Amino acid sequence: MAQGNQPAQHTTISDTKAAQSAKTGATKTATKAAARAPKPAKTAASKRPTAAKSVTAAAAAKPKRTTPSPVFLSRLKSHKAELERLFMSLYGERETATEDFSALLGAMAEAYAERPADLKRLDKSREADPDWYKRGDMFGMTMYTDLFAGDLKKLADKIPYLKEQKLTYLHLMPLLQMPRPNNDGGYAVEDFDTVDPKLGTNEDLANLAKKLRRAGISLCIDFVMNHTASTHRWAKAAQAGDPEYQDYYFCFDDRTMPDKYEEHVPQVFPNTAPGNFTWNEQMGKWVMTQFYPFQWDLNYRNPKVLVAMLSSVMHLANLGVEVFRIDAVPYIWKELGTDCRNLPQVHTIVRMLRIILECVCPAVVLKGEVVMAPKELAAYFGTREAPECHMLYNVSVMVNLWSALASRDVRLLKTQIDKLDALPENCWFVNYLRCHDDVGWGLDEDVEHELGIDPLKHKEYLYHFYEGAVLGGWSMGELYNYDEATRDARNCGTTASFCGIEKAVITHDKPLLETSIRRDLLMHQTMAFLRGFPMLNCGDEIGQLNGWEYKDDADRVEDSRNLHRSKFDWDKAALRKKPGTLQNRLWKGMEGLREMRHDPCFAPDAWVSTWDTSNDAVLAVVRKVDGAVLIGLFSFSEHEQHVHLNPGADEQGTAVVREPLDADLAPYEARFVRL
Repeated sequence: MAQGNQPAQHTTISDTKAAQSAKTGATKTATKAAARAPKPAKTAASKRPTAAKSVTAAAAAKPKRTTPSPVFLSRLKSHKAELERLFMSLYGERETATEDFSALLGAMAEAYAERPADLKRLDKSREADPDWYKRGDMFGMTMYTDLFAGDLKKLADKIPYLKEQKLTYLHLMPLLQMPRPNNDGGYAVEDFDTVDPKLGTNEDLANLAKKLRRAGISLCIDFVMNHTASTHRWAKAAQAGDPEYQDYYFCFDDRTMPDKYEEHVPQVFPNTAPGNFTWNEQMGKWVMTQFYPFQWDLNYRNPKVLVAMLSSVMHLANLGVEVFRIDAVPYIWKELGTDCRNLPQVHTIVRMLRIILECVCPAVVLKGEVVMAPKELAAYFGTREAPECHMLYNVSVMVNLWSALASRDVRLLKTQIDKLDALPENCWFVNYLRCHDDVGWGLDEDVEHELGIDPLKHKEYLYHFYEGAVLGGWSMGELYNYDEATRDARNCGTTASFCGIEKAVITHDKPLLETSIRRDLLMHQTMAFLRGFPMLNCGDEIGQLNGWEYKDDADRVEDSRNLHRSKFDWDKAALRKKPGTLQNRLWKGMEGLREMRHDPCFAPDAWVSTWDTSNDAVLAVVRKVDGAVLIGLFSFSEHEQHVHLNPGADEQGTAVVREPLDADLAPYEARFVRL
């Protein structure tokens, strides 16, 4: 593997040659790949509708010349110099750098040529409305296809249920071809171009995306950038001894290099998957596996890896995917002597991906999964001049919301919100309470020390609280990845069960049920009021409880995250229309969230800030746009609370709260005040 990444002297491809490079690059790439690529067995699942193919997938097709569109060439012209500079900063030392860059341009031209006409029309409208995903009426949901409906065709039949909630965004959990049983919930991918046969076909995905678009819903799927499954065709070729495909990964004959990496690289799962390397007996080499042994880390030092992966993104975009959640993106570049996290080359690659999308399919946006310290987040948005992700998962606020609920103390939450609100206006977040993953207690330890909070004791209190092991607590959940050495742990469970609804149902405690419903709604109301747009976890709209039955499944019992990955309960969903039921009350509460967000103060350019309440149990958030002011007051206590807001101004000195404001709040009350 090449270990250097310094920019090298190279000849820039001129604008006059760029079009020719784009025209011929795909043909050259396909021809060369045809001679090299291992031939996977043909299956029905490998068939797909006409769309942009990845470099490796294109090998099986007859090379064809594509005349680039004037629209594509115009977009490329405005970005080409930067794209080439970034590419060469990573690969300029390679003898094949110019040829590899030409292959990338060719893949882009081919993807644009094969982009369906209706998606090109969507591109045009989104170019005219670049802030479409920031509008106040954005309302999302995430779900597993199989757990919600069974497969993609059946999910398409459930679109009326989604429309009933006025969703504008649907994130489907991993649905690309995966091995079984070891697939990490779909995050071990066998084929980045093909839908998993158990969920349907590429045609089913394209049809679903089209139906969702007609319903006003943008489709989001995961794209796993850091690794492939150990059963991916590249990994199989590597295991068979092909040195070219061994260079698609990090493979070593002995422990010399792995041990050097291990000196600096933290373990992701120290208990369930210790270490960062796995010995492969068939290959006779150590391979880097930062997550699980069946997930092989990709070597982005190899430009063929980059071109192939970006080509797959374009292919999926041509099936109608409008949002990509790029998974584990901070890990994708490895540098010996570092922790292999958040390196500058990561941002180079994400910036290149953003440029490629703007040239080929500008309707598509990127959502980054960056589970890192809050100080690392801003960099993944890039800059106004060189943007990267359009939006990020708001992991830090999610964690702080649950911390505030358990501790009845909003100080950490307020501080974190202030830090995020201080980011430039191009920084946008998807706010949520629960998703497919665990709750990891990554709180800001520096702030905790400033507030007199012991970080370790606080973390231990939180994970014991949400597993239901604290006297007087209401939560029901489980621990995930407890580390006895560091005393670190995470939590699993649904929103309703974390808020006490499950305990109330089991114990037939009506007062507890009333209080727990108020907690649940408070958490959703707070989340939906913040900068960004809200996303529900499927089932939260009807108060779905933990799925303890996972313990009876031998293939699922080892992963406690399956506690909140249970089949959607359609019988319970039917109760959403019956007044007075738990399901009806939560359903109506979610309707209230959408109605709240139609207020003008939820415009993309609204000024958002917290406000001092003189009460550590109550959070105040202020929204202001064009002179209109809306204040949200959120009590995280089971007792009545009094708040006092002093007059104050925004950053420009414009008065926001003109007169002192006092209010008395009921337990877990959310109140909205128009000034």
